[in-house]
Amino acid sequence: MISQDYDSIHAVDELLRKIRIKETQLKLAEASNMVHTSAGLKNQILELQQQLSAAEDPEIQSLMSLLDE
Repeated sequence: MISQDYDSIHAVDELLRKIRIKETQLKLAEASNMVHTSAGLKNQILELQQQLSAAEDPEIQSLMSLLDE
């Protein structure tokens, strides 16, 4: 159970790190007027945010089930 929690936390941290990197890349692309690169990065950020939402859902459900008991 503890290793599952650690793996889950690590996965969420990794997704957050990737999102921060992509956001920095997006700022640079926008500053350089790289329209196609900016659009691609925005799509990648959206995909990572969706993965983050999916990764957090089981944790929230687990916590809610503990509260119900």
